[in-house]
Parts: sequence; C-alpha cells; structure tokens
Amino acid sequence: MSIDPRHYDVIVSPVITEKATTASEHNMVVFNVSKTATKPQIKSAVEKLFNVKVTSVNTLVRKGKVKRFKGTIGHQSDVKKAYVTLADGQSIDFTTGL
Repeated sequence: MSIDPRHYDVIVSPVITEKATTASEHNMVVFNVSKTATKPQIKSAVEKLFNVKVTSVNTLVRKGKVKRFKGTIGHQSDVKKAYVTLADGQSIDFTTGL
C-alpha cells in the first residue's frame, strides 16, 4: 500500500489534551488538520497513515483570540480540529510515532 504525500499535508498533528484523552475512551482520536481539509480527505488520510478503519469524522474550527503578553498584543491563529471515530477494536498509539 502506497501512502500519498498529500495525506501528510491534511493531518497536521495529534491533539494530546485531557479532553482528547477522555475521548479516546470512546474510540475517538483528535487531530489538528489543515484549514482547507474536508471530512472525506481527513478520513482517507487517517485510514492510510495509521492503517485503521474510520467510522465518522466531526470537525470544528477554533477561532483565534487576541492575547496580551507583558502589554504586547498578539493574535492566535484559527485552528481546525477533527474528532475521528474509529471502528470497534481499532486504536492509534501516538507514542510510537510514524
């Protein structure tokens, strides 16, 4: 099975937070994805890169915020996240890497 290099452009990084860890108990994995990625592209990329079966993909866009640091105003970027539900018995281990 050949991996298309474009799959690496779709999946930016895994999200490892307390909320993402709680979601993993329900067979869900959370990824930061490209802002232009569609649900079918995300599903295809996860299935090819991690060799798992995906049942559904939910996406959200967290809007960037204005933050201050020592009086200097900065702006966080928008981030698109994907909550990927895996088929029963499937899992992804981020500790091994790609």
